[in-house]
Amino acid sequence: MSLKGVWKSILPLLKNKYTLTLLIFFGLISFFDENNLIERTGNLNQIHQLERDKLYYLDKIKQDSSKLNELRTDSRNLEKFAREQYLMKKKNEDIFIIVD
Repeated sequence: MSLKGVWKSILPLLKNKYTLTLLIFFGLISFFDENNLIERTGNLNQIHQLERDKLYYLDKIKQDSSKLNELRTDSRNLEKFAREQYLMKKKNEDIFIIVD
């Protein structure tokens, strides 16, 4: 079917006032409404990104909770953490920081 034949079948539909009104209505709703297709697509992408962030942070909370539990139950782990994170040391002990 050629392009001319397609237009011949569509043209009578466009002359119908109800079809034309529906097309204009859907066009206005799709592109000019406050909840248009472009904003809806952007919002869906943002929702997916936020869900990925939520999973990341839930995993991070689980890891931090296990570390916290480990620090609360064992004093050796607490000492190791303090030495590594806060560069604490015992008396008569020197600390050397090596930076790559």
